[in-house]
Amino acid sequence: MPLTHTAVKNATPLAKPYKLTDGGGLYLLVQANGRKLWRMNYRYLGKQKTLVFGAWPEVELEDARDRRDKAKKLLAADKDPSSEKRKARAEALEAAGNTFRTIAEEWVKKQKREGLAEVTVYKIEWLLGKAYKTIGHRPVDEIGAQEVLTALRKVEASGRYESARRMRSVISRVFRYGIATARANRDVAADLRGALVCPKPKHLAAITTPREAGALMRAIEGYSGHPITLLALRMTPHVFVRPGELRRAEWDEFDIEKKVWSIPAEKMKMRRPHRVPLSTQVMAILEELDALTGDGKYLFPSFRTRWRPMSENSINGALRRLGYSQEQMSAHGFRALAATLLNEMGAWSADAIERQLAHQETGVRRAYARGEYWDERVRMMQHWSDHLDTLRSGARVVSRRFPAREAARPSA
Repeated sequence: MPLTHTAVKNATPLAKPYKLTDGGGLYLLVQANGRKLWRMNYRYLGKQKTLVFGAWPEVELEDARDRRDKAKKLLAADKDPSSEKRKARAEALEAAGNTFRTIAEEWVKKQKREGLAEVTVYKIEWLLGKAYKTIGHRPVDEIGAQEVLTALRKVEASGRYESARRMRSVISRVFRYGIATARANRDVAADLRGALVCPKPKHLAAITTPREAGALMRAIEGYSGHPITLLALRMTPHVFVRPGELRRAEWDEFDIEKKVWSIPAEKMKMRRPHRVPLSTQVMAILEELDALTGDGKYLFPSFRTRWRPMSENSINGALRRLGYSQEQMSAHGFRALAATLLNEMGAWSADAIERQLAHQETGVRRAYARGEYWDERVRMMQHWSDHLDTLRSGARVVSRRFPAREAARPSA
């Protein structure tokens, strides 16, 4: 006799498990602990088997009967319901592993293993985080161009046109990785080239005249914020490295005796090791800095913990406190300042300046311009520091030496 809702609801546990049959092999197994499980007995290829449908009340009587009827159709088609259930589960698990987010996170890990710069990884993860909200849960091979465009439009609508453009590029790279790992058939993000607002080229804010540079150097000397930030501000124009390279500088990278800062390739944008000659002025700054952070890892540690570098916004924040808006000057702008004034001097070769800026040549120029111009760069960096002192109202060149104990610091 078929079961009823009332019979299922009122079935009470006994000392031993017992069954309430519904027909067609379906029955309710009432366990001693009170749990009620739907099961179905059937035979396939001469073997007795049992199919589990779930527990009541999560699976109601009608649901259990529907699953029984589907199993009987599979049997009629000479298919084993248990095998088909395992197959469906495996396909579901595989699909879950093929979501855009799963593949994207796997691709990011690969980029990290290959040594992609930390700051670049951070930017990529930020852009992908925006994409996850729309397409992160979707199987990558089911995502259409319109879905990707929807994710991009949300970023574009906030006025971040360049971020939207870069986001499309990152998404495209994830799709290409999915193709390479046999989980996607095509890169639908490639279809969206030209669909987004093209951002107008925006040059990073920078001061590039001697008069303004002198005023800036005087302003820096008057900075009243944190002493470590002040020293970072003072050092930045003399070495004109990228902001991320400065804030992540480590003491072990400095050879005090040879007056050289050797930055490893993994910290450089172009993935090539870079050397910075240290002028007398920079050595003096390092002497002051050594008293504050010399017993730690970083020259400019975070204010919260000395085991992490200072925030990437510290220098820009200090410039704002000095009264320079983001349209006037940025941390990156010190590179443009040095490049402009050094080239205008006419005393230094363009190649030496480019090498010190750690720019990467391309094509034929890269094949032939292999020299490091080291001696010229050493002279140029000292002259540049002297020039900055002069711009700062004719200040006399600083001439101080490290204490004897500093000479023992290991080189990079």
